[in-house]
Formats: sequence, C-alpha cells, structure tokens
Amino acid sequence: MNDPPDVKAVDEISHSPPRPKSQFYSQQLPKTSGSHHPRNHSLDGADIIGASDEEDFYRYPVNHMMETGDGADACEDAQMLPNEPLPEFVGSGGGVGVFKAPIRAAMHPTRPPCIEIRPHPLRESQDGKLIKTIASTDTQLWAGQETGVRVWKYSDTFEPGSVTETAGRRLPRGDEEAAMFHESASTSQTLCLMVDEAIKMVWSGHKDGKVRSWKMDQQFTDGNAFKEGLSWQAHKTPVLSMTMSFYGDIWTGAEGGNIRIWPWEGLEKSLGLTQEERRMAAVLIERSVIDLRAQVTINGVCNMPSSDVKYLLSDNVRAKVWAAATQTFSLWNARTRELLKVFNLEGQIENRVDTPSQDQPVEDGDNVKFVFKGKKDKPHGFLQRSLNALIGAADAVRRVAKGAGTLVEDTKKIKAMMIAADGVIWTGCSNGLIIHWDGNGNRVQDFTRHATAVQSLCSHGSRIWVGYATGNIQILDLEGNLVAGWVAHNEPVIKLVVGHGHLFSLATHGGVRGWNISSPATIDSTLRQQLSERADMYTRRDKVTIMIGTWNVSQGRASETALKSWLGSSAVSDVDIVVVGLQEVEMGAGFLAMSAARETVGLEGSAVGQWWLDHIGNTLNERTVFERVGSRQLAALLIAVWVRKTVRPHVGDLDVAVVACGLGRAIGNKGGVGLRLRVHDRLICFVNCHLAAHLEAVNKRNADFDHIFRTMTFSRSSAAAGVSSANQAVKTSNQTTPTSPEEARPDLAEADMVIFNGDLNYRLFGISYDEARDLVSQRSFDWLRQKDQLRAEMKAGKVFQGMREAILMFPPTYKFEIGKPGLGGYDSGEKKRIPAWCDRVLYRDNKEGTTTKECSLDCPVIASISQYDACMDVVESDHKPVRCKLNLDIAHVDKAVRRQEFAKILVTNEDIRSSIEELRFIPDTSVSTDTIELQNQDTFCFKITNPSHEHCVFFKIACLGLCANADPNCRPRGSFGFPRWLHVAPAAGLIQPEQEVDVSVHHEELHKLEDLTGGAAQSWWAEDGKDKELTLVVTVRGSCSTDVKTHRVTLRHRSIPPR
Repeated sequence: MNDPPDVKAVDEISHSPPRPKSQFYSQQLPKTSGSHHPRNHSLDGADIIGASDEEDFYRYPVNHMMETGDGADACEDAQMLPNEPLPEFVGSGGGVGVFKAPIRAAMHPTRPPCIEIRPHPLRESQDGKLIKTIASTDTQLWAGQETGVRVWKYSDTFEPGSVTETAGRRLPRGDEEAAMFHESASTSQTLCLMVDEAIKMVWSGHKDGKVRSWKMDQQFTDGNAFKEGLSWQAHKTPVLSMTMSFYGDIWTGAEGGNIRIWPWEGLEKSLGLTQEERRMAAVLIERSVIDLRAQVTINGVCNMPSSDVKYLLSDNVRAKVWAAATQTFSLWNARTRELLKVFNLEGQIENRVDTPSQDQPVEDGDNVKFVFKGKKDKPHGFLQRSLNALIGAADAVRRVAKGAGTLVEDTKKIKAMMIAADGVIWTGCSNGLIIHWDGNGNRVQDFTRHATAVQSLCSHGSRIWVGYATGNIQILDLEGNLVAGWVAHNEPVIKLVVGHGHLFSLATHGGVRGWNISSPATIDSTLRQQLSERADMYTRRDKVTIMIGTWNVSQGRASETALKSWLGSSAVSDVDIVVVGLQEVEMGAGFLAMSAARETVGLEGSAVGQWWLDHIGNTLNERTVFERVGSRQLAALLIAVWVRKTVRPHVGDLDVAVVACGLGRAIGNKGGVGLRLRVHDRLICFVNCHLAAHLEAVNKRNADFDHIFRTMTFSRSSAAAGVSSANQAVKTSNQTTPTSPEEARPDLAEADMVIFNGDLNYRLFGISYDEARDLVSQRSFDWLRQKDQLRAEMKAGKVFQGMREAILMFPPTYKFEIGKPGLGGYDSGEKKRIPAWCDRVLYRDNKEGTTTKECSLDCPVIASISQYDACMDVVESDHKPVRCKLNLDIAHVDKAVRRQEFAKILVTNEDIRSSIEELRFIPDTSVSTDTIELQNQDTFCFKITNPSHEHCVFFKIACLGLCANADPNCRPRGSFGFPRWLHVAPAAGLIQPEQEVDVSVHHEELHKLEDLTGGAAQSWWAEDGKDKELTLVVTVRGSCSTDVKTHRVTLRHRSIPPR
C-alpha cells in the first residue's frame, strides 16, 4: 500500500536518508499484508473526510528528524529529538475577523506618535512605586507614587535612564527605559497633587493625612533623594483631594465628607520660617484651620454630604469651590466659605444630606441560595438531587451575571471633574455620561461619547480631553462634540494634564505618555513615517522557550515519578516558561455546585487544586529555579504558570479569565480558564479547555471553543505567586454586547500569541475500536490522523481557525485503564471506547496562514514547535499527560532609544519644527486700561477685546501680588490668588472673534464680625484701612496655543475714612 499524504509531507520536509524498516516510536512502521489489510482498505473508503494533502502543513526548514528506539515511553524518546521545528498542520479560516492576528507595526498606525516618559512597567515591579497621579508645571512633570513623589524635567525628557543610573546605582525595576527622573525621600502614599506656579511649589496630599510641599526650583542632585519642605497634619484620615481657591487658600477633602481650609495668611507666615522653625510652622498652619463641617453644623444637623470628598475644584471664574463625592456635590463661596448649595447628579437640590449607609457585610440572608424542589414524602434519588444542585448553581451564576444579585455596583458615579476654559464645569461618570454644569450648579446638558466609564478630564483652550476605562482618549470641543479619539493605553487613563505643549496621560499600570497638544495633526504622519524608517535602531529581539503541559487527571493525584516524567528537570532544562493545564481536578455534582456558588461571591480554588500546584512546583524546583507567577481554577479546571527566575524581570502583568461551558454555560466541569502574560512587552494568552464529551458532540465542541474565544475577558489577578485571583467573575453568555467597533474584538484576538491546551475531546470517527487498536500497535499514526475529528473540523474552518498544531506522532492519549501500563492499557471494558487524541496543544502567533516572515516589529512573535509528545508511562489517569515545547522569537521596542530618535526628528525635520512654531500663534487682543483707581467700595469696569475675524481667544486674570504702603517687594498669593477685599468677575473666559468682554473689579468690605475666627480677627481685614497697590495680569492664549501673551494692569486703592 502506498504511503498516505501525511507521510509524503513529512518526508518532503525531512532531508534525512530514507527511513529504515525497523520500528520507531515517532515514525511510521512498515505496512504488512496480514490481518490488518482489510481494515486498511476500510480507511480508503469514500467516508474519509478531511484527508490531508501537502498544503495542510506549514513547512519549517528541518535538517533531519531524529529516529528513536522502539518502546512505549514517549517521554524518554522525546529527549533524543533535536531542538528543531516540527512540521505543523494549519487550520483553515484564519486571517479574517476575530481570528485575524492583531496588526502590529513599529509605530501604531491609528494613534498619534507619543513620547514614552515612562513606558508601561510590569505590574509586579511596582511594589511601592506605582504612580497614582500626575501634575504639570511649566518646566516639570510631577508624579505622586506609593512612597513619595518623583519629578521629570522637560529639558531631560529625551535623556536615557534615571539619576540612579548616572550615579552608578541599579536602575529601579520598571523604570529601565523611563526618561531621567528624580525621586523624593520616602513618604506615605501620595493621593493627590496640586501645582502652585506663583510660589514655585507643588503640594501633595497623602494617605497618612498630611499635606507636604516640594520646591520646584530646588537643585536635584544625581542619586540623592530630595526632601519635602513644609508639612502638617491636615486630617486624621487620608487627604483625598486638594485645590487652591480664588484667594490662595488651600482646601483639602478627606473621608466622611470632611473639608478643611488652610488660609493663605497662615501658609505665608509658615513658609517664611527657617528650616529650624519647621515644627513651629506646622503648628501655625494647624491652628489656622477652618473646618467647614463644624462651621455649617447647627444644632447637631449638618447639611454637608457625609461621603468621602474625592474631588475639589476651584472655579476661579466666579470665586467658588466645588466639592464632589461619588454622587453628590456641594458648592461653596470661596471668600465667605458659605455653603451655597448641595445637589445630586440629577441636579436636584438636597436640603438635608443623610449619612450614607455603610457597606454592609453579606449576612446569611443575603447569601445565594439553591432551592431544591421536591416533595418531602418522596425524596429524589442521588442523580436527581445532583441535577437540582447544578441547576440551582447555574441559576445563581446567571442571576449574578445579569445583575439580579446583591453584588451589583451602581454604575452612575462621579469619576472626574474639571472646569473648561470657558468656565463650564464638566463631570464624567462611571457609566460614560458627561455632564455640563453652569457656575451655579445647574445641569445644562449631558451626553455620552463612549460606552465605558470616564476616568479623567482635562481642558486646554478649545479642547477637552476625556480618558476612559478602555484606555481610549477622546477630544471634544467646548460644546461636547467629538473631534477625534484613539487608544492611548491598554488600561484605564486615570489622569490627564497639559504642560510643555503636550497632553500627558497616566494609565493605571503607571505608564506615562506625552501627546502633542495639536494631535491628531499633520505632523503626526510625518513623525510616524520618520520613526518607522528608523525601526532597526530601536528594535530588540529575544528568544523564549515555553513548555505547555496538559493532563486530564480524572480526579486522581500523580505520583512524584509521574510528575518528574512529565515535567522533570530534564524536560524543562532549556525552558523559560512552564504552563500547566489540568482537567477534572475535582468533580461531582456537589463540588461543581459549590464551586459555582463560590464564584458568585468572588471565591475560587480548592484544596485539591492547591495540592497540584504545590507538587508541580516542587517538581519544577520553584524555590530555586522557577517562580510561580499565578494560577486560576474554575471548578474542575486549573491553569498555572511558572517562570524561570532569570527570565522573571521580563515577564509579568498577569491577568486571569474563566468561561464556563457546563450546564447552562454556568458550571465549570466544562469550559476554559485563561492566563495572560506580558513577555518582553508582548501579550501571550494561555487557555486551558475541557470541551464537550462524546463522539457525536462535534458541533457542541466547536460551539464551546467559539464561546470561549469570543467571550473570554481577562482582568487583573489579585494574586501573588501561586495564589489565584479572587475577584474574577465567571464569564457567561449574558455579557454586554460591544457597542463600538473598537470594542468588538475579543481579548484573545488582541493577543500576540494564543495557546490553547486541554482535553478538547475530539475523537476518531469512521473507525472501529479494533481497527484503531491495530493501527496504534503498528504506530500507523498517519492513517489515524485522517480519522481525527479535530483535524477535519479545522480543515473545514469550523474550529480553531488559523491555529497550528505539530503533526501528531504519538499514540492517542485516551482512553486507558488506570494503573495499566503500555499501549495494552487502552480501554478493554464493556464500552471499549475508541482511542483518541483528546489532549492537544494548538497556537496562533503573529504569522498569517502559511506565509514565512522574519521576526520584526511588524510580526513580533514567531513560534515553532520543537517537541510534541505524550508520557505514555504515566498510569494515574485514563488520559496520558501531553507536553509541547514552543520556541519563540520576540521583537520589541527599546523605548529609551526610540525616545532619543524622536528627539532627533523634532530637531532636524523642518516641517515638524514649522508646525510646532505655528502652535505659538496668539491672536492680538487689547485691554481698555492699564491703570485702575478705586476708593472704598468702588467698582471699575474695563474691556478685553478680540479684534480677530476668525480666531477665538481665552483670557485669565491673575494677581501678581499686593504692595501695601508702596512696598516695592510685591509677593503673590498662592496660585496668583486675589486679596479678599477684591472681587474680579469674570476672572477667566472665552472671547469669540470680533467680540469683547466686560470685566468688573470691585472692592469688598470685609471688616465685619463674621470674618472673625476663634475670637481673633483674620489678618486680611486689617488691610481694609490701608492704601494698597497691586498688579493684575491678563493672560491671553489662542484656541490651542502653547504660548501666552500678557497685559498688565496696575490697581490702586485709596482708603478714605468716612466723615
């Protein structure tokens, strides 16, 4: 009989001499004309579908294929195989839709080029270093982190490394490619930052309740941590928010609705003290505090919201302060500190704010209950009770997924707040809603531009930037119309700030990127092209070897010998990452029902699962050689990953996912568990599956795969090494449908590499038990492959579309009698299940189809298989463990080098320089006066005019400082605030083309009893009886200007005593 096509394909790939006729484990045995001949004829019938041809295989160049000795121990034979690529079978249907590999390039094709100030650090590297917030000055970018603050100088943005490196110290993990920065001495966690350009100070609020100051203009020395300046105990609880008012006072918000004011007069006096008097300075500030909750509490009743004050915003247009909790606002007069209004997200006024209910612990009555229906006098049998338990568990999972449970989180909460350049207040909500408010707290309009939660807002000129939980950034105009948008990060954008001609974005992983303030613009395409042409300069390549092990353990436990045979040191000596997927770790209706119930409240894992993790870890020497990075268990399914310690710095960002495919697609006896890792900055997903059983359930298996592939959604694991996530909910079929094209692709489709393993349960069809046994005994695997359901379905493009698998050259791994060694151990019981390759490993990398590509930034992950075998000597289960060794070539970007190339292009490209220069354009404006004279409570009005026919301008009025009694040493208040006796309105706003705005300047009367605190007059009222002089600065910028123009107005006030 002629060799079938599989053998021809293998022979064509191999350049070794003709095969000898002796028996080899991984090769075809010579055919005999004995009793097996009729069965071979039966394989030639018309009922054979999916017969292979040469096009089914992806050809890697192979010098030779090692011939191995005879024997049933595949694991031992595999050690003799060379570390060269094996021929592969490629499924049809890839390259389209969700089965198309993600587009990769040296520069992202759909977003503007950016400056990587701090490239995405691995999450595991951020212990104590995770950045929580950022703030920008004219010359610096400040970041608040878990152990203090750090600062980047814009002048050093394109310099490689950090000061620790230049000082000869080891670079902090996670900052290897960050721009040069300086770090403060260790402090409590920084929660909020505030910039004060007037006195060159950055203020920070901390978890320990303190407020600290940091000088902008201090000398930062290489390798030495800089120290805080003035600090004081502002609250007993964490300082959640800060702002500086129209009059230069610092307002701080804390838990329980507490708001405190720290008047500028006390701050000014304390800042003037020496280092030795620092303790006295803190005391002075703490004594000057004004507690707003105490101030507005009358007869024990307080109208202030009692929720945590997460946002404080100074409305410098109208001299007001906004405070926001998650669903309520309070509006304050910045001068009198009077509570003007309390209202909710709907704009409804709340005269009395009740204390919000605390998070209640789940009581017994709130637990998910399973109802087993049946008559008491006729108890059901065991099978019926098991079915009822499973149905009850499935219903519980569905109800929680649909929102019927008690764990549903309110989706309409305030997540961001800011004031636009035209004076409109914007708030963003967790349901994607954006709300406009006028200065009096009236709701003007609301709209949604993206279906996910708003995380951050930022304004500059006519542009509003919105950061979302998806990592997207959108640009809106002042009316809320969508201008542009792009995917800025792969995690939520939690902070946006503008500085130095750029928009800086911070993601939850701690990465910081800078975007040109005009993007998207014409310079983007030029930059993208120029940087792409220099890709070779910043491309780095690494090799990684991954071992995938899969085993259906049939509720058993492996011996030490079995684990060593499967994953011992000889098997993983050259492996960097080991991923193990187990099926049927634990079964039974009671266990499955309990597992489903535990998942609904965020609990998972089992003692049996932990046993497997511990014993596999011992086999891998996880204390000395490997480190367990994480794991995830869904009922009977368990997946875990170990990484060699020498490779660990380049592997992290563990995310987990589960998809149940059992009863009602809610029970975890069938389904998938997944892990996602970032390896050398490339995303690799590992999915362990157990698909539907039985020979005839092909369509159900196909549907299970499709359900897993399309619905598996990864989320952050709360686990450290070896501890699974406790907050990953079961993914069911009741998930929200994506609402926009950018959300339509599943998580698995966006990975650079996806590896499926598990008991896929595809069987051999059109063949009898005896025929299969005979072919196995002859090692006639080429004929058996033609009867493989999975191969036939893949060829038809019905499942695992576009995925690859090494050609099967080991015996079927199912079904065996437990404890019976050798190939004679196949099921010989009453059912005589036909042997099958149920246990498989398949993958998809960045290649498309059978094309051969070199590893590059356009095709960054290329894999090949050097080993694919089964451990036939292991007898603890009715399945044999399978393992597959993949060799990966990974291309990634050296962000520090690319940042330097970015700088060179900015300096040398004339078109880009010209475009940047255009951003400095500011329309001409005029101010009607340069001198204002006031007496007593006079009011003076002047005009700011925009004569441009097409450009709008934005103005802002600040106070450079007060010179009492002609004192030449004018000094500004905090944030160029105004003295309390002066009211300017509006102090900021928008002027349309050929329009003008009237600005009113009014002297306020302050020497009243109401302005006394604690029996002593505040210092400002004494100013009322003096002649005063100050300088007002009118700052004007264009709609997207990076520069400003200023007009100075001198204001003099003469105090004339009453007659």
